Amino acid sequence: MPPTINIAAYSDALVVLGTAGILVPIVTRLGFSPTLGYLVAGAILGPLGLGSFIRSFPILYWFTVGDARDVAGIAELGVVFLLFLIGLELSFHRLLTMRRYVFGLGGLQVLITTGLIAAVAAATGEKPAATLILGASLSLSSTAIVLELLSKQERLTTSVGRTSFSMLLAQDLAVIPILMFVAILAGGPGKSVLASLGGAIASAAAALAVIVIFGRWLMRPLFHLVAATRSRELFIAAVLFVIVGAGVLANEAGMSMALGAFVAGLLLAETEYRKAIEAAVAPVKALLLGVFFFTVGMEIDVRELLRDPLLLVAAIAGLIAVKSLIVIGLGRLFRLSWPVAVETGLLLGPGGEFAFVGIGMAAAAGLIEPRIESFTLAVTSVTMLLTPLLSFAGRRFASQLRPTGSVPAELAVRPSEGQDHAIVVGYGRVGKLVCALLKEHGIPYIAADMDAAAVTRDRRDGYDVYYGDAADPMFLEACGLSRAAGVIITIHTQSVIDDVVAHVRALRPDILIVSRARDAAHASHLYSLGASDAVPETIEASLQLSEAALIGLGRATGPVIASIHEKRDEIRRTLQQAAQRAGLAKSHAVKRKTLRAAKDGNQT
Repeated sequence: MPPTINIAAYSDALVVLGTAGILVPIVTRLGFSPTLGYLVAGAILGPLGLGSFIRSFPILYWFTVGDARDVAGIAELGVVFLLFLIGLELSFHRLLTMRRYVFGLGGLQVLITTGLIAAVAAATGEKPAATLILGASLSLSSTAIVLELLSKQERLTTSVGRTSFSMLLAQDLAVIPILMFVAILAGGPGKSVLASLGGAIASAAAALAVIVIFGRWLMRPLFHLVAATRSRELFIAAVLFVIVGAGVLANEAGMSMALGAFVAGLLLAETEYRKAIEAAVAPVKALLLGVFFFTVGMEIDVRELLRDPLLLVAAIAGLIAVKSLIVIGLGRLFRLSWPVAVETGLLLGPGGEFAFVGIGMAAAAGLIEPRIESFTLAVTSVTMLLTPLLSFAGRRFASQLRPTGSVPAELAVRPSEGQDHAIVVGYGRVGKLVCALLKEHGIPYIAADMDAAAVTRDRRDGYDVYYGDAADPMFLEACGLSRAAGVIITIHTQSVIDDVVAHVRALRPDILIVSRARDAAHASHLYSLGASDAVPETIEASLQLSEAALIGLGRATGPVIASIHEKRDEIRRTLQQAAQRAGLAKSHAVKRKTLRAAKDGNQT
């Protein structure tokens, strides 16, 4: 007798896969966002949409989702993957680099928005716990939709792109304490909040300690062992094991699986396997995130849109207005220009996907009434659908606020996608010569320069150069640093050179960095920062002068060139050794200072 299978679950899964394989490509071809396509498809084909008419029209059984629980497991895995990828795209160094906008601008936006929305909810008679959950959940914006829009417009490296990314990053980080707060309150009314909080913090600390210890001491050897097999299947299996294992461990400690996956991603971001892991999860990432947004759409009750349309419109306008005004006000406080502040405010004004997660968890635990959940999610979903329109409006407003002719069109051009290319920093006389030789040898490159007037002039003359700050991690990513083969630094300002080398090495520990240096001391310093090769101007000029003199005095060209190369290698080794000795001396000095302080403390 054949085994019994759950046809209902299979039919619901087929609807989701059909959406991913048929409907979303059509939506994308028409120029719409795939994320919005999943969202709308979930609302239409879900149990609150056409799925509610299955009894009247049985044929809809095969084209709609009748029970959200049949795909809930895949959707939860989508959330776990989303948080893992957010952690993987971060690093502790990157967080420190962007700390002013992430923890300052973004953190203040979340706190102020949460407080204002919670105050409005409290005025309607909601319980304190519900008001905080509603305020915190609605303070978040849609990372997937906003970044997808900016990426499609090739504007991730603009001021609006960098500011939006930083604030979205702060909101993504805020998801973790929000989910923990909901889990604590869901512990039950009979439990003390302080007791629940203490227990949750203790469990969280223990679980996170295990994950961190595992990550620091076992993850790298694990991936080294798996990578040695050269088996892509085993590598993918190891990645899935780490993601799900960290999630299960966090779940057993009373936290969300997403938190464990986020911490695992954050730890793996510091290893040399980061890019290989991104490539391994790429095939399933888009599908799982699509399923997540499909299930988010399934929670949208279309009938709620018609129940009280005036109240709904007022709530939608109010949410967008409040969040936008807060972002604009904070943006001006952080010295953003009016155009950037206004456009960023309208982009981040709508709600986000994690409102469905936080409010859904709270409703399932009985912390929020079903009617409030339904209305709030309807408001959130409509604002998310309005994001492209608000983005267009923001750009129009920004263009009107910007002084006429203040920014040449040549400076707004963004680098195109690259693969195994060189990034040339600086497009002066040295940079132009380097690019010409790269082109002659068939090596693709992306050239960048911070001189706005020079970039404008060069682009008008037909040169392929882009305006941007190579010390900015976001601009480096727009230049394809993650896919680049090397970075060549041709600028002459020492402090800027140091910043570029430090940022590139932090983001890509494995990439080739060849940098211009002012003198031997500067070259030695660049080696200590992680440069692969540093070319001191004074020494290189001396070598070229010696080469010309020796050949002019009648020595054979071949032996002269060979001796010049040997001398260059000797100088390089000497500078690298000096950098290593300086690093060791600095390390010993720190240790001596620490021991002296400890000794003084003991004597006291």
